[in-house]
Amino acid sequence: MTKTVHGTVHGRMIELDADLGVADGQAVEVQVRVIPRHRKWGDGILRCEGALADTPEWDEIMDEIYRARKQERRPQMEDG
Repeated sequence: MTKTVHGTVHGRMIELDADLGVADGQAVEVQVRVIPRHRKWGDGILRCEGALADTPEWDEIMDEIYRARKQERRPQMEDG
């Protein structure tokens, strides 16, 4: 028997939306295909917000990037 049933992952468990009709304790083979969610623009950055908050070396890296962006990059005119 092959059947497609949707479910939701909770840690190492998958809660199915429907009864499989299989006896309790019966061995089964499972193939998992992730169903993409429709997200609005910007959700990705919000999910990782604060991920590096407890990593002190990132403060130094970001300060270096900030200083590099503030440096004068235009060629200097020579007086002559």
